[in-house]
Amino acid sequence: MVPDDSTDVLIDGLVRSAYQVMGVLTRIGAEHDLSLTQLRVLGILRDRRPRVSDLAAFLGLDKSTLSGLIARAEQRGLVTRGTSPEDRRAVVVAITDAGLELTRRMYEKAQEALEPATGRLEPEQRRRLAQLLEPLLTPPLPATPRPARPPRGTS
Repeated sequence: MVPDDSTDVLIDGLVRSAYQVMGVLTRIGAEHDLSLTQLRVLGILRDRRPRVSDLAAFLGLDKSTLSGLIARAEQRGLVTRGTSPEDRRAVVVAITDAGLELTRRMYEKAQEALEPATGRLEPEQRRRLAQLLEPLLTPPLPATPRPARPPRGTS
């Protein structure tokens, strides 16, 4: 399929809006000593308990990188790790009450920070935009792991 002008306009709008939202989230995360990736982890864990391997694949991270992120969040009391009831060999991650509370507060800050943009739309326009975005977001695009870096001193 060859993209047309409407596809270019759509892609441009999505990218520009992503930059705006990521800027807000990065700032809010920094206020709580959290990276954008750590925010993504907490956001994902709000309503699910994924296996570490599934979470790593979704985020496009290798398991060792994700394990470090989870360990730091665990030390702060934001998440816990446990075994899967379905497969005792699998490790699942869950958000704690403290993690949920922090996520709620950060979400409220994001709403407030994005209000100048979202407030330009009428309520029906906001509902329609959310409805139009849904097919783009569900199911999420498959994440592919980042290519492995060559060992230092090689390349």
